Amino acid sequence: MQVKASAIRNQYIIDKYNTIRLHSEHICKPLEIEDYVVQPIVDVSPPKWHLGHTTWFFETFILKPNYKDYKVFNDQYDFVFNSYYESVGARVVRTDRGNLSRPSVTDVYRYRAYVDRQMEAFLQNNILSFELTELLELGLNHEQQHQELLYSDIKYILGHNPLFPVYSTDTIFDQKIIQNNEFLQVESGVYEVGYQGEDFCFDNELGRHKVYLENFEIARYPVTNAQYLEFIADGGYTNFKYWHSEGWEWVKENNAKSPLYWHYIDQKWMNYTFAGLKEIDLNEPVCHINFYEASAFASWKGMRLPTEAEWEIASPNLNWGQRWEWTDSAYLPYPGFKKAPGAIGEYNGKFMVSQMVLRGASVATPKGHSRATYRNFFHPRHQWQFMGIRLAK
Repeated sequence: MQVKASAIRNQYIIDKYNTIRLHSEHICKPLEIEDYVVQPIVDVSPPKWHLGHTTWFFETFILKPNYKDYKVFNDQYDFVFNSYYESVGARVVRTDRGNLSRPSVTDVYRYRAYVDRQMEAFLQNNILSFELTELLELGLNHEQQHQELLYSDIKYILGHNPLFPVYSTDTIFDQKIIQNNEFLQVESGVYEVGYQGEDFCFDNELGRHKVYLENFEIARYPVTNAQYLEFIADGGYTNFKYWHSEGWEWVKENNAKSPLYWHYIDQKWMNYTFAGLKEIDLNEPVCHINFYEASAFASWKGMRLPTEAEWEIASPNLNWGQRWEWTDSAYLPYPGFKKAPGAIGEYNGKFMVSQMVLRGASVATPKGHSRATYRNFFHPRHQWQFMGIRLAK
């Protein structure tokens, strides 16, 4: 009976592994070969690199140290597909990922297929320890993070092509929401935040702890395009008083006038979408907003952004999930946070400086990869993720 139970469990893990891995390739299916290699800015990685890096993770952290007699697909891929793991060794500089015409796209897909076969054989023939199960779960969630990055990076690559090419007319991302100005009132008190449970979470969510919150109100719905257009029309990008000093410098340096992918053409605001260039839909949540813009909009409204603790406490009663929502909280460790030993300890802790927390999920977030305690984080200048605004007061 124990052997049968182990076999069923292993098959479940294999099926989950294959489902997640295939989804990465599904995201890339509409691309032309030329699209796989483009890197317009340092923050955007070529789709080919994402496919290789997520494969490298399983080869490096699971197969090489745990699968006896495993032979690596290519010795040079450690250098090519390592992202930021100093413990693992040298790697291609991030800005040079777009210069990797080799390995070819075909080679990368062969690499994925090879590692997937090896992973299936390994999972079929081994009873996973608790530690190895945790590492595998991290690898799968890591791939899901890169699936969202794939969508974001592909949109940036195609959205900065002067032809505004269509990615897919079958990819329906955005849902309209009712413009609703309703606010939820939350009373002051001591609350608990942080992950609690037995399922997977990232290490930065652990350390459930108490926080004291004053009375606050938080919008039940995110800010829409129509509401953001009012900010633009009222000179939001030309009045320094709404902006942080650093944000105002960003406005001037970039001649910022609107969210990313918005274009004013023939007296109309147009928006690049995966279906090509379309007229702005007023009822969609505003998207591709950085922290500077979100804060300025809140200031213009005479309000503010919620803290991450406020967001988490209110989340059961909020409409969330279409946009990652900026909070007014710096990305810092929870009480008792400890980095894991070795390379895995580089996963989150090393980024706890100069970043702001976003909460929720977005339309690009894979199913099953979101939860109210998830702490996403980016630098205040970043726009290319599916980021939006929720107000508080």
